[in-house]
Amino acid sequence: MATTIPSLPAGHTINEYRFDKLLGVGGFGLTYLATDTNLNLPVAIKEYLPADIASRDEDSSIRPSSDENRPTFEWGLTRFLDEARTLATFHHPNIVRVMRFFQANATAYMVMEFVQGASLSEWIKARRPLPQSSIEKIIVPLIEGLGTIHKSNYLHRDFKPGNIYIRKDGSPVLLDFGAARSTSGGKELTAVVSPGYAPVEQYSESSLQGPWTDLYAVGGVMYWLVTGNKPVDATARLRNDPQVPAQQIGDSSLYTADFLAAIDWALSPDERQRPQSAGELLGRLRGHAPATSVQADPERTVTVPVAALPDPDEKTQPIPQPVTAPPLDPAQLKELESELAQRIGPLASVLIKKAAKNHTSLDALIDAVAMEIDDENDRTVFKKKARGSTQPPPASRRIGEAEVATQLAATRFDLQVLERAEKRLAQHIGAIARVIVKKAAMKARDEGELYLIIADEIENPSDRKAFIKKAISASTKNSGE
Repeated sequence: MATTIPSLPAGHTINEYRFDKLLGVGGFGLTYLATDTNLNLPVAIKEYLPADIASRDEDSSIRPSSDENRPTFEWGLTRFLDEARTLATFHHPNIVRVMRFFQANATAYMVMEFVQGASLSEWIKARRPLPQSSIEKIIVPLIEGLGTIHKSNYLHRDFKPGNIYIRKDGSPVLLDFGAARSTSGGKELTAVVSPGYAPVEQYSESSLQGPWTDLYAVGGVMYWLVTGNKPVDATARLRNDPQVPAQQIGDSSLYTADFLAAIDWALSPDERQRPQSAGELLGRLRGHAPATSVQADPERTVTVPVAALPDPDEKTQPIPQPVTAPPLDPAQLKELESELAQRIGPLASVLIKKAAKNHTSLDALIDAVAMEIDDENDRTVFKKKARGSTQPPPASRRIGEAEVATQLAATRFDLQVLERAEKRLAQHIGAIARVIVKKAAMKARDEGELYLIIADEIENPSDRKAFIKKAISASTKNSGE
């Protein structure tokens, strides 16, 4: 557990800056209210001080807490300076301005404009319920600001009410880039989460993160503005999602159906089903694009090149809404669901229901859901069986459901990974862990997501959070027991 690091005392000076008081403490450093004595101007200064691996000496300098932590501390210091240099290039009225950065006390400092106003969390208290037009005046400029950040291959990763300030003139500004990270090169993104606003991929250092990660948080803030409640923790939404959609809970006298649908779109647990860029979400809010994601390539494994994303100010052309499909035979759908469940698990039911709304024929529906099956041979067998082909499947496929699950799970994950997951989960739910892990393995894309899915079986919230933290940390290091 990290120890409390003393802040610089009031009146301490570095260069032309006088440190007046501590404003906040984060995992990456401390933030102060200070005065630029040359300009007699209040500023906010962030000091790089990762509390878990560093400490302050009596002479105010910062040093790694051990030789073992030195490489990590120095890498973080370099990143802090690189990020400050990049953030200083952002010129947007709704992003806090970085004015300067410098090194002193064996660490680094970032000087930012001091925003006078109130956090969105405080500002909203006397103004609920906020009508749609007022929410748009806050959210749209912030999405445009995120678009500027994303085009520089950066993510904010901590978009939440506490990091949004409303200036005295009513304009919003996005603060606190302590969790911001580049999406290209260097070490993996650190796991930084604000429960309710962080999507599931942020719970793992190795998961795919991109503009869609910040946009989930945008949807979370909008949901909170509309309903008064923050979204359900993303880790609890992977199976049997308990979150009530904004379209069901939002006041129809204050918000249009399209506006509420855009919130639910941004809050999709599956990152492939969210808006993929700030421009997409803005287009929807401006009435130019549907609040449903185009079917993404299920084998996508690389980050979308952020530099190539649409300009947030660019208005997209209207896209025709899909034709409503006529009802299909329920018995056929049930058989199809059973076949698909043998290959991808319980998610089959949800996929069949969604696909049935957007496809006018059984053949088209079969082709659509078959794309969720990773193995090409198994996909072909599924299509033949689903279409009632008289050709029997290979003998190796004529096996029971339990064996199918075992074989498919083993093709997606190393057996040691599955055994390790079963052992950890069994400590909480017993022998049923084996079945749960195999089913989860048929839809998880990596070991981190596997643990997030199976964690939902742990009823005690404290045990579940501890399991996720320990298991994902171990899985990213690929450690054994």
